[in-house]
Amino acid sequence: MSQESPTHPPVTKTEIGGWACFDFANSSYVTVVITVIYAPFFAEHIVPAESGLRTSYWSLAIAISTLIALTMAPLVGAICDLSGNKKRYLIATTLVCSVATMLLSMVGPGDIEFAIILVALSYATFMLSESFCGAFLTDIATPKNMGIISGIGWGVGYFGGIASLLMVKALVTADPATDLPLYIEQNQTAMGATGLFFLVAALPTFLLVKNRTAPKPGFEEAALGTLFSEGFKQLKSTLANAKEHDTFFKFLRAFLFYYAGMSACISFSGIFAKVELKLATGELVMFFLVIQLCSAIGALLFGFVDKRFGPRSTVLTTIYLWILGSLLMAGLDPIANFLGTSPKTVFQFTGFILGLGVGSMQSSSRAVAGLLAPAEKSAEMFGFWGTFARLATLLGMAFGPLADFLGSLQLACLLLVIFFGIGAFLLSRLDLDGAIQR
Repeated sequence: MSQESPTHPPVTKTEIGGWACFDFANSSYVTVVITVIYAPFFAEHIVPAESGLRTSYWSLAIAISTLIALTMAPLVGAICDLSGNKKRYLIATTLVCSVATMLLSMVGPGDIEFAIILVALSYATFMLSESFCGAFLTDIATPKNMGIISGIGWGVGYFGGIASLLMVKALVTADPATDLPLYIEQNQTAMGATGLFFLVAALPTFLLVKNRTAPKPGFEEAALGTLFSEGFKQLKSTLANAKEHDTFFKFLRAFLFYYAGMSACISFSGIFAKVELKLATGELVMFFLVIQLCSAIGALLFGFVDKRFGPRSTVLTTIYLWILGSLLMAGLDPIANFLGTSPKTVFQFTGFILGLGVGSMQSSSRAVAGLLAPAEKSAEMFGFWGTFARLATLLGMAFGPLADFLGSLQLACLLLVIFFGIGAFLLSRLDLDGAIQR
């Protein structure tokens, strides 16, 4: 699948490393803002203490960003294929995400609307950039090594999460119980630093990765309006002829459900740790540092498992890990009582299981999308992959209102079990390995 020409020499390890640097860079955003630091900070200090909608407000921010990304991803992907300039869109979405993240440093307690707007804008462009990054897989990888290269990217990415968490740990040192104003100020500074970290760490990708996809004939110098018009026509054509890509869209149907469970867990795990276990910021950071390391190991390990046993078996294995972890989270207190240990210990053990699963699930799913996507429509098809990922995120946001309604984050974890179960059932009925071989 990787392309060669006089102007684009064979793909080198340096270029693959440059591509993987983007996973390193964008992991800082999703780790710090969406998962570990800003989500619980938002729920505890941006939303007033008397509000009963803390997790619902966070669900709203994620839902808005998801709606933006899922409506834009396929269209922008089609435009990207026409123009042949994936890097331009990758750079643009990265810039918007990083700047919006920096602006979170200006959000204070009670600024709920401002926070929701910035989180929605930054997360939407993060998700779009993730699709553009994935679209490069068909250029730099072959069917034989795509799972491994995708795994390398995700594995390296988690070290970006580790680096950004260490940075935040050094910046946020105040105890909110004794010096709340300083604690708030330090969290604001951390958001500015995270946005800058993302932008700087992505520079190797912008410098080293080449645009290997040629513009479609007649669109070499096309204006943006022309690209939008033709991109919309191409998108309609792909949807009208969806049966030509039957396996791809059936895979996305399964992906929708199991990714909804994972998205909910990622978006609310920081809030879960703060609310259910009362973890201090330092404890939270150290716990998620270990999770990031497990995720890196899982992504790299399952990249080789993918090569040996095939993508279907690899993804199903990771789904089963998530079902086990979700059941442990749903029964955290009774399981801890039965074992004679603390809920925190059970949660830490659960985190290790989910850590191994999260990296491999994301890596293997991206590799499957790359293997099923036609090279000439890679950005458009990865746009659909991004759209279903966003739909999954939107579906997963039902976790927030459900937790508020039940008055229990633990009981709400049973919803995750349902999502993963449906995803595993749909995937088990799909001859994914046979479709890829053809």
